Amino acid sequence: MVRRMSHSARSAVFAPLEQAGRAEAVTRRLVDAITLGLLRDAEQLPSETELAGRFGVSTVTVREALVALRQLGLVETRRGRGGGSFVRTPADSQGSPAEAWRRRLRAVSLTDLRDVGDHYLAIAGTAAKLAAERSTADDMDRLRLATEDIAAATGTAASRAERHFHLEVAAAAQSPRLTRQELQLQAEQGGLLWLPVGRTDHHEHAYAAHDAITKAIADGDGELARRLTERHILDAIDRLAELHLDLIDP
Repeated sequence: MVRRMSHSARSAVFAPLEQAGRAEAVTRRLVDAITLGLLRDAEQLPSETELAGRFGVSTVTVREALVALRQLGLVETRRGRGGGSFVRTPADSQGSPAEAWRRRLRAVSLTDLRDVGDHYLAIAGTAAKLAAERSTADDMDRLRLATEDIAAATGTAASRAERHFHLEVAAAAQSPRLTRQELQLQAEQGGLLWLPVGRTDHHEHAYAAHDAITKAIADGDGELARRLTERHILDAIDRLAELHLDLIDP
């Protein structure tokens, strides 16, 4: 189970949108926040007016996004005293998100896949370096817990735990802009990057990689944290490239 995330990571959810006025952008931001655990099951969302103010959009746009979320089964609206919009976390057994991401992986080109990797290397590598220089004791406690979550998680939960870890690293970098960039990348590509498929020892390998990154950050070794993070992402891209080729030419 993904634990409650840091304030910095949660704050990134409600940061103003770069493309204001788009219900799809609001929906995408909230969908990813719910599936990542930034917004917890049964948590009440801010009012429509408050959400509109935080995102920098109209209340009509927020209302459209909430309708979409209700259709996806991720939000329920209650009337009367104490009413409002409440988060409904999807159960891992409902549907198969990995299958949707496999279809997406089959559709992308190797060039696009490498480009995604290059972008993520720049964001995640920098975040790891800064986290080693700026993280607090509380940040390190959350990173260690996130690492243990990876050790315990399997299947879809493992992908969510992976994404949670990298968001916590970005939050530990004490850079709101980097945290928003990480959240945006997770929303666009996170399910693809951390698709829970591959070689049989992937779970153990993933835990060892994250444990090493966490230790480097705790030791204040920014260059090592950056190199380990970049190596981890390059391994993920190589694994996806192999899977992509298998999917298009079984």
